[in-house]
Amino acid sequence: MSRSEAHPLSALRPGTRGRVLRVTRDLTSRAERLAALGVSPGATIHVLQTFPGIVFECDQTELAVERVVAGSIWVELESV
Repeated sequence: MSRSEAHPLSALRPGTRGRVLRVTRDLTSRAERLAALGVSPGATIHVLQTFPGIVFECDQTELAVERVVAGSIWVELESV
């Protein structure tokens, strides 16, 4: 797989790896909280779990977010 389009974190399956492309700034406080946790453009992610919430590793930190929050994180999938 070569470079791919952006996908919301909420649509990814467990085991998926990629890089954060952008965080939608629909709610500024949410985007700021995510940035403070390291979820910002260029950060690497690895999806660990998708139910009941989204659990992912972001640059060696494990985070759990609600599906609506995960929908604001856009990811470019890692090349295979």
